[in-house]
Amino acid sequence: MSSRIAPLLAALALLATLPAQAALKVGAQAPDFSADAAVGGQPFKFRLAEALKQGPVVLYFYPKAFTSGCTVEAHQFAEATDRFKALGTTVIGMSNDDIDTLKKFSVEACRNKFAVAADAGGKVIKDYDVALKLVPGTMADRVSYLIAPDGKVAAVHASMNPDGHIDAMLKAAERLKK
Repeated sequence: MSSRIAPLLAALALLATLPAQAALKVGAQAPDFSADAAVGGQPFKFRLAEALKQGPVVLYFYPKAFTSGCTVEAHQFAEATDRFKALGTTVIGMSNDDIDTLKKFSVEACRNKFAVAADAGGKVIKDYDVALKLVPGTMADRVSYLIAPDGKVAAVHASMNPDGHIDAMLKAAERLKK
């Protein structure tokens, strides 16, 4: 393990014990964005406005592809993708990793089930105010949003622990569908 990665992994392990902070509240307008994304290793341009025309969107932010917590969370979202689809809900993960890394992550961790987007420069992370406060730069906190087709935040789950995000978003998507 390189000497540069070990401190990052230690910091992420420590951060998993801290509560995440969600800046956008339920009812807030979700900032629109487009970003380079990948699903099943294939790149494409994700546009939130276009996805919302098809139904609700779970937009989940995570710190770093291929770290333990982020891989666990991606596996959990992959396992639940069919349940989200049955509710008419699209899932997309977002980090400030580069698109080449996310092409691999979309295959290995996301199991070709859902897209992950590259937030080059951290603009979307800043717009959603989910930057990880304890690590300088544009690394995202672990925050999940359910965005309704009208572009408003319908639910938020903020926790550095990857467990709980999927259940919270599934329950919110079920409530929204009713």
